[in-house]
Parts: sequence; structure tokens; C-alpha cells
Amino acid sequence: MLTTLPFLLVYFSLSGLLVREDIRSGILPDKFLCPLLWAGLLYQLCSHPDFLPSAVVGSMAGYLGFAAIYWGYRLIRHREGMGYGDVKYLAALGAWHGWCVLPLLALVAALMATLYLLILSLLNPEKRTLKNPLPFGPFLAAAGLSVGWQNLINLPL
Repeated sequence: MLTTLPFLLVYFSLSGLLVREDIRSGILPDKFLCPLLWAGLLYQLCSHPDFLPSAVVGSMAGYLGFAAIYWGYRLIRHREGMGYGDVKYLAALGAWHGWCVLPLLALVAALMATLYLLILSLLNPEKRTLKNPLPFGPFLAAAGLSVGWQNLINLPL
């Protein structure tokens, strides 16, 4: 558990910085994303070496999954549907949580974002909330914490 604590502090700190930046500027900067990804892989190497292959595949699957959505939407609509930081953020979350958690993580993030937009549109019906870009990073961070918390703190189930 002692080796886990510094990694969790890095995870929470970088996730908090990413959420703050995404809300403030709509951008998930690489200066936080890259260390989060590499810290996740290093965490798995140090704390769960048997889980490292799942983390590497999770990182690749997270990147490729959201990159396919990004490029597919861009080719069809000729504009961005999501920022490329979201693609890299899911890759980093895959490094921390493994590939098995990614579909549920993406679903939970999408459901939270949908619920947020629904509540926002009900509270403010005259405002066109669907035309404004939505920072998706905070929802990915919340989904990462809510879906993958067992893996992070090593609770026996």
C-alpha cells in the first residue's frame, strides 16, 4: 500500500489539473496527459506487474477507440466532434485501469455528460446548450474514479 499512495497522489493531482484546464480552456494539455499515461504504466509495473499487459492494451485500446470515433466523425462531418485530448485521456485511463474497464468507463462518462446536458437544458430552456462545445474531460475523470476505484486502491472484493 505504501508504494500505491504516491501513484494515487499523482493520479488525483493530474486528473484534477486536467479537469480544471478542460473547464477553463476546453483543452486537455499534453503536459498533464503524457505524465498521467506514463505514471499509470509505471504504477502497474511497480505495484501490479501481472496487470501490466492489460494496462498496455488498455492504453492502446483507449487511444484507438476514441481516435476511430474522432476521425470517423471528422471525415463524415468535416469538423471535430471531440477534441484530441479526449482521445489521449482515454489512453491514459486505459493505462491506469486496463482494457476491460474502458467500455464501461466510456459509457458512464457519456451518460454523465448526457445527464448534465439534460439538466442544463431543463434549467435554462432558452439557452442553446447543444450548440456549445462540452468539455468531456471532467466526465472522463469522474467515470475513471467511479468505475475504476477498486483497481486503484486494491480493495479485495
